[in-house]
Amino acid sequence: EKGVRVLTDPGSFTTAQNDLEDIDAILITHEHGDHFHIESVMKILEKNPSVRIISNTAVSKLLKNENIAHEIVAHKDETEVGGVHIEGYGDVHAEIYNTITPVENTGYMIGGRFFYPGDAFYDPGIPVDILALPVAGPWMKISDAVDYCKEIHPKVAFPVHDGMYKNPVIFQSMISRVLSTIGLEMITMFDGETKEF
Repeated sequence: EKGVRVLTDPGSFTTAQNDLEDIDAILITHEHGDHFHIESVMKILEKNPSVRIISNTAVSKLLKNENIAHEIVAHKDETEVGGVHIEGYGDVHAEIYNTITPVENTGYMIGGRFFYPGDAFYDPGIPVDILALPVAGPWMKISDAVDYCKEIHPKVAFPVHDGMYKNPVIFQSMISRVLSTIGLEMITMFDGETKEF
């Protein structure tokens, strides 16, 4: 049986997403370049012409400028892709600095099990089996990642948003050790590695 393939945040830090095929949906949490790279979106569309692009109101404006078909699923909106339920949560990027106006950021709950928050520490207020845990960025520190994982309390987490580190696995391992001391599991991952949850 064919599953549903969902790609999140095709950003400018990698080009690997440009070669993917059989993508059913792209979820874009916000407009920052490491999450939304218009050239990548266009290349993905070439290989996946029937892909559904889903994002929030702010990204919608940018997609409209390029005449790219898309759907808005913002905070508390929902849709289905191939029978998989997708719901939007949150509407503000985590604060980088108090003089920088935050952009709209929408996290997505996928299939009622997997939560991808983008660049925010939003609590969807429902059980989360699998959490894509932001572990690094100009808007956070390690204790923020640990506290957010404690708040969400997923069955398992895996690290995201660590592309600025030369050796992210060392950094991931540090956070994983801290989480394990409080009974939370984070699986460390190498770039390009896949896992089943």
